[in-house]
Amino acid sequence: MKILYGMQRPDEGEIRVDGSPVGFHTPADAISAGIGMVHQHFMLADNLTVLENVVLGSEPRRGGVALDFAAARRKIKDISDAYGLGVRPDVPVEELGVGDRQRVEILKVLYRGARILILDEPTAVLVPHEVDELFDNLRGLVREGLTILFISHKLDEVLRVADAITVIRRGTTVATVDPKDVTSRKLAELMVGSALPSPETRESTVTDVVALSVRDLTVRTGDGRPVVENVSFDIRKGEVLGIAGVEGNGQAELVEAIMGMRPCEVAALTLGGADISQWPTLRRRAGGIGYIPEDRHRHGLLLESPLWENRILGHQTRRPNVRGPWIDRAGARADTRRIVEDYDVRTPGIDVDAAALSGGNQQKLIVGREMSGDPVLLIASHPTRGVDIGAQAAIWDHLRTARAAGLAVLLISADLDELIGLSDTLKVILRGRIVADVDPANVTPEQLGSAMTGAGEGV
Repeated sequence: MKILYGMQRPDEGEIRVDGSPVGFHTPADAISAGIGMVHQHFMLADNLTVLENVVLGSEPRRGGVALDFAAARRKIKDISDAYGLGVRPDVPVEELGVGDRQRVEILKVLYRGARILILDEPTAVLVPHEVDELFDNLRGLVREGLTILFISHKLDEVLRVADAITVIRRGTTVATVDPKDVTSRKLAELMVGSALPSPETRESTVTDVVALSVRDLTVRTGDGRPVVENVSFDIRKGEVLGIAGVEGNGQAELVEAIMGMRPCEVAALTLGGADISQWPTLRRRAGGIGYIPEDRHRHGLLLESPLWENRILGHQTRRPNVRGPWIDRAGARADTRRIVEDYDVRTPGIDVDAAALSGGNQQKLIVGREMSGDPVLLIASHPTRGVDIGAQAAIWDHLRTARAAGLAVLLISADLDELIGLSDTLKVILRGRIVADVDPANVTPEQLGSAMTGAGEGV
């Protein structure tokens, strides 16, 4: 997809648009050829309005000098109305939910005249009703003659929305099929050579020993408004506690407060019986908290550093990364090789930069790093977001194995099947408050999605 959008040059082969060969040096070349890309990680400035984000880099001019925002507003409204996107130009992006942000990204590429849209994992952060809305929007775009490349590892969604499916394995096309002729199971076999993995965990390993206890935790914004309010729970050894919620309802702030990255008010915060409420983040990490962040690029990796240096991040006070007061390069390098082997991180070597790895392999490196060192508690925020089903199955297996060995896991995920399948206990967060306790054994993704949006808080 990076090659098709001009972010990377191909070594060989040919790209044709409308039958004519093209060569792209930059994304601007791809845009001028009518290709637009909506990235998995949204490229929006929170402090700007929808209109300002849409025109950024393609600002309309009046008389060649002044910005013509009136013309931009008319054009945005015309596109939004034509494709049923429902975008409001003057709303700050920071006030939008995930589904609305995605529609802004789609409108941004349509504004630039794109007739071919590349959507990279567009449903990774959406709940079921938002997925339905997105698919309605996509069908409207197709009816208007646009072409859409839909990249996803959620095979049921691919079968719902696609007119043709191309399966790629390890960078090679292995099949092109008609959706009417295949099932999810058959697609999975084409992708990874095995049946579709399931997150389901059958046997309980929950003990009576509390690993993490949280009482009346509240996080406030700078103006005093609570974004997390009076949240309390316990996670026991061998237990996965899942937190379900539409993004932006306080999950990120809750995790950052437990990690010590964000100030909070809390009546009690204990790890293994020790009060950690005043501990800095590094001490909490050294005390046994592993952390898989929701955004691996912002909080999980140094993209321009080699893999072995990334192995040290957050673990720079513990073996095998240190010997006395010094970094132990040999120890860190040897353990990085172990992680690459045990977690199937596909890389030419441990000296390549993290940026050179695919998103799935970056994630497997992070999971391997955080599962090392025998953590007491693992905070896993969207641990399988944007990874293929093979990597997803591997990460699920590692979580199940560690849980069976007594690890306590706090799981945040937008994948409702993952939450239901992996969790021993499941809570719903809405507007910063825990609004429901759900039995994972008896809830459907649709019921859970309703509870997350406030339509079924009594589930």
